[in-house]
Amino acid sequence: MVGVAHRQCRQHEFMGLSQHRLSFSRAEITLLNSWMPGQQIVHHMLRYFIKTERLTDCDDNSEAGTLSNYHIKTLMLWACELKPRSWWTENLNLVRICVELLHTLSVWLTDTRCPHYFVNNCNVLDNSFNVGSVASKLMSIDEEYLSTWFVNSYIGQCAQRCPDNVSRLFSGVCTRNELQNAVSQIIRWRLNTSLDDLWSAVCFAEYYILLHVSVHSLTVRSCIYCVNELTKIDECFSVYFSAAALLHVAYKISRNGFSNEVVPILSTILGRRFNQFCGVLSPPVRKNESNIPELVGLLQKSAVEHLRTFRQLEARLFGSVVTIVTTDFEALYAYKRGDYQQCLQLSTQNVHTLLNEVKLFNVPIFPEFIPLLDDDIVSLTALILIENPKCRTEVRYASISQLTLSLYLMTQCQLKLGHSMTSLAQTLDYIEVAQRRHPRCCVMDLLTLKLIERKVTEHLYNESLS
Repeated sequence: MVGVAHRQCRQHEFMGLSQHRLSFSRAEITLLNSWMPGQQIVHHMLRYFIKTERLTDCDDNSEAGTLSNYHIKTLMLWACELKPRSWWTENLNLVRICVELLHTLSVWLTDTRCPHYFVNNCNVLDNSFNVGSVASKLMSIDEEYLSTWFVNSYIGQCAQRCPDNVSRLFSGVCTRNELQNAVSQIIRWRLNTSLDDLWSAVCFAEYYILLHVSVHSLTVRSCIYCVNELTKIDECFSVYFSAAALLHVAYKISRNGFSNEVVPILSTILGRRFNQFCGVLSPPVRKNESNIPELVGLLQKSAVEHLRTFRQLEARLFGSVVTIVTTDFEALYAYKRGDYQQCLQLSTQNVHTLLNEVKLFNVPIFPEFIPLLDDDIVSLTALILIENPKCRTEVRYASISQLTLSLYLMTQCQLKLGHSMTSLAQTLDYIEVAQRRHPRCCVMDLLTLKLIERKVTEHLYNESLS
């Protein structure tokens, strides 16, 4: 049940707020995912045509309705059930299939009959729909018209998104062979860029998963739902959510103390590994909270292990698009526990790997990560938030690149371990290169690089005086 009023009742003072309708979205997603590629393409083509031709708009701005995406989805659901497999596969012609389905939709509109796919005797159309002109236009469409329309309005639009050397192939198309060559070049370009777009989507998802965990209170139910749904999309998302949730619980415990509510949440997130925490979660932690530092440490360690797995999955999927070092969180955790030699070794390797790369991967800086960071970066983040609290929801302010983080850790470890002036002078060169690599909008990166540059410069100056 979803709180959506009937179209004719949305302006009503009472009905507009109180009406609900049945939603079959989960069942629809299951069915759509079972469609053959050709069926999914036809669905997309129909939706694009209807939307572009503005057949989903109301002609006179009245409350009367016309078509919607749900009518197209209903049309496709019935077609996939009633049409034999051979209709979709033999002598495949996507334009022919689209024309036939548009004619079917025209008949539905003329008869004011669009049978709901899940609910018997439920008509998705009613007398308020403006169907006359739309039905007539759909029935007049033939294969020649629709083929020309898709070439000009769909393939042409795709070509405009391509680089000039590809788009210009389409501008002078006159023959079938020229059109086929232009389309082939568009497809080849798209295949080469699709992985890069997917990587951008994963970065977007990573940021908003962490934002969701940070803003909303975790419950057993929300954890189960997120893990299950994210696993359906990709395993790496559920791994990342588990890491973020563990850091969130550790952060809350370190600030507010232990509460019994976290036990079922940890059991849900950790699964079989929860047994490792049972000893720490014994009665002493609930009485005098003497075990809280140990519990927080175990949670952070487990989160870092999840984050390392997540990085490995990312590197495996997108290593051809962007260089991703997989030990950034491991180096951060080594620094946190005072293992400066291990941190220096990992961060130095990461700096050498990332320094000359074209694309840089980001590490989020949210409250959940504060216990893993030292006071300097936390203070920088706090200063930015004091200046503009909205920065927390912007990626460029709530993250730093792997290169910046690695340089910061490397510099801090060199200073703590008393490295030579020659070694620190080389680090200054690395910092200068990194500063040129980050544009002005990367405020957190530039502030962090400026900070460590100043630390190294002051240290070298003091060393020269002594």
